[in-house]
Amino acid sequence: MSKFVISKRVNGEFQFNLQAGNGEVILTSEGYTTMASCNNGIESVKKNSQDDSKFEKKTASNGKFFFNLKATNGQIIGSSQMYTSEPGRDNGIASVKKNAPTAVIDNHVA
Repeated sequence: MSKFVISKRVNGEFQFNLQAGNGEVILTSEGYTTMASCNNGIESVKKNSQDDSKFEKKTASNGKFFFNLKATNGQIIGSSQMYTSEPGRDNGIASVKKNAPTAVIDNHVA
């Protein structure tokens, strides 16, 4: 089962990782100052992950591939891991599209 795992960074910000059913992290959020903002970010991923135009395909300076998922306002909601190939990155996007809408929330913050 896919899930959004919420955790707290050392700087006190909240973040989430979207994990596929096999436990692989397929999207990592930006930092949020409040839990409410973090939950809003999750809802934004669920909504925007179904719109191909919200995925920004990128190539890092080291030649690896990744993507950002953007909200309607253009702000980055989350970023992928680095992939060694463009097809790998495209599979990552497909995994986010498949897993995000039905992912449960797993809150690890006390």
